[in-house]
Amino acid sequence: MKYRIRFNKSRGQAGRGSADHVWRVFEDEKEYLFKHFKLNVPSISGKEANSEDWNVVCEGIMTIDRETSTATINQE
Repeated sequence: MKYRIRFNKSRGQAGRGSADHVWRVFEDEKEYLFKHFKLNVPSISGKEANSEDWNVVCEGIMTIDRETSTATINQE
């Protein structure tokens, strides 16, 4: 899977996670909010088309630790 990770500028607002949910992780069109992320894969930066938003972009398999609100992306 391809992932895009972006800072959550709307954190703490209704439906946007707590103030601690600072990361948005996109898996295709599905969005997740996390407090932390770990990348165990190569990554690059990428700019969103028609936007000023930048992402960390990588490929792999995501596992979710709900207890710590951490996304970990590992090699396939």
